[in-house]
Amino acid sequence: MIRVAPEPEPETFDLKVRQPGKKFLQKTPNPTTKQFTRYSYWRNVLDLLHEAYNGVCAYSCHWIPYDTGSDTVEHFLPKRKYPGEAYEWSNYRLVCGTLNGRKGDFDDVLDPFLVQNGDFVIKFPSLLVVPSEALSTGGQAKAQRTIDRLKLNDEGTCLKSRIKWVADYCDDHISFSHLRSHAPFIALELERQKLTLDIKTMM
Repeated sequence: MIRVAPEPEPETFDLKVRQPGKKFLQKTPNPTTKQFTRYSYWRNVLDLLHEAYNGVCAYSCHWIPYDTGSDTVEHFLPKRKYPGEAYEWSNYRLVCGTLNGRKGDFDDVLDPFLVQNGDFVIKFPSLLVVPSEALSTGGQAKAQRTIDRLKLNDEGTCLKSRIKWVADYCDDHISFSHLRSHAPFIALELERQKLTLDIKTMM
């Protein structure tokens, strides 16, 4: 995971999401999951969220394809626990459906708006994500809980995607600029560890 810079609220957000959301909450201050599903006004700006964050999942740091990627609005503060934040742009993160489901209502995942680049490290050539040794003991524990909760090293999903991105780069199927825009965590780590060229002989 790397830091995601918060993007400004779209001009249409208040009209499309906040205003109708507030009206709903005035009548139903503590909605059930089923009720929230009926009044999921945040879906009105999913395309704007995708555009604002260049289609990159805030947790996996991989580009979410338009057709099969299942991009979702992730409420960083869970809407069931914090209904007042359900219709606020500042609480939204662009996340793929798989990792949104893993995050769920848990509150032990670090906020990509607040983490710093380098807090999470990719080890090469294994491509496993680990906490930075520069973090405090407590910071490392929080980072590890995030890795475990989101299953960032799951062989069938996140790790498999990292292997594919790195393989495509090493085989010259994609440029480094393409890697940076579609898998920015990998690109940042290759640059930070000065492996942009050597990785092609390591893999």
